[in-house]
Amino acid sequence: MEISKFLNSLLDRASKDKKTIVLPEGEDERILQAAHVISERKAANIIILGNEEEIKAYFAKNNWNMDDISIIKPETSTKLEEYANLLYELRKAKGMTLEDARKMALNYNYFGTLMIKAGDADGMVSGANHSTADTVRPALQIIKSAHKDRSVSSALILVANDKPYIFSDCAIIINPNEQELADMALASAETALKFGLVPKVAMLSYSTRGSGSGGMVDKVRNATKLAQDMLENSNLKGKALIDGELQADAALDSVVAKKKAPDSQVAGNANVMIFPCLEVGNISYKLLQRLYGAEAYGPMLQGLNAPVNDLSRGALAEDIVGMIAITAIQAVK
Repeated sequence: MEISKFLNSLLDRASKDKKTIVLPEGEDERILQAAHVISERKAANIIILGNEEEIKAYFAKNNWNMDDISIIKPETSTKLEEYANLLYELRKAKGMTLEDARKMALNYNYFGTLMIKAGDADGMVSGANHSTADTVRPALQIIKSAHKDRSVSSALILVANDKPYIFSDCAIIINPNEQELADMALASAETALKFGLVPKVAMLSYSTRGSGSGGMVDKVRNATKLAQDMLENSNLKGKALIDGELQADAALDSVVAKKKAPDSQVAGNANVMIFPCLEVGNISYKLLQRLYGAEAYGPMLQGLNAPVNDLSRGALAEDIVGMIAITAIQAVK
């Protein structure tokens, strides 16, 4: 497995404050390979959900030890009833019965999320064999938003030429409104800070400072103003910059920035990219990943009380290693 410079830095950082991360997809070899690397680097304590006999046999076949790795089969867990009762208490107002909760707690994504809620794990990584909705739904129902006045969004870390960027939203909010874009900008700035970046947030558009017109431009322009006002009244004041609307070239290229937005502190230096809709964000990061070999880690959920992160179903084992390390870092208070 190839460990890039950036991934190496994530592993080193995660190892400084080891957290417990649950992996609900123990049937997938990529998950087991990633768990092995995390264990070798002592970057987190790992709980794998699945068949103990099969998982242990896989590790033995590869002559891998299982330091810092434990295995739980939800169906036979001594905590299953406790987790079912916890889910029932959380969801009974929505009409859930105790019997429904018992059945749902057997779902591995729900079981893993309930482990976090019960304090038995610090974060979860899933999605190698599940849709984004399968990973996100339990998190929204059980972990819930850390900011009741803000929407939950997603972000990913994209690394190009050894330089990390935050991209949002590429997975959750299909067509964000002005408030959701503003929420996304602040959440992404917080994510950038968590990973050692000084956030310079570009609200992206096909227009730079009025060079174009249309409803999408108005949306981004208004969202920028909202985000800037929110920034002034948040604990991010003085720690982040937000500007828009900016085209991608103006956001990233200092020569173009001097022509299109000469007074901007973000243009030409942006490291956080807020896309006007999910379609643009998702296409952009996948093009960069496939055409230029950019590393992409995510999507990670932003704005939850604890980290629950999604994987692409096409993820490589090293991508999963990165997401486990990212989740562990997010879990540090």
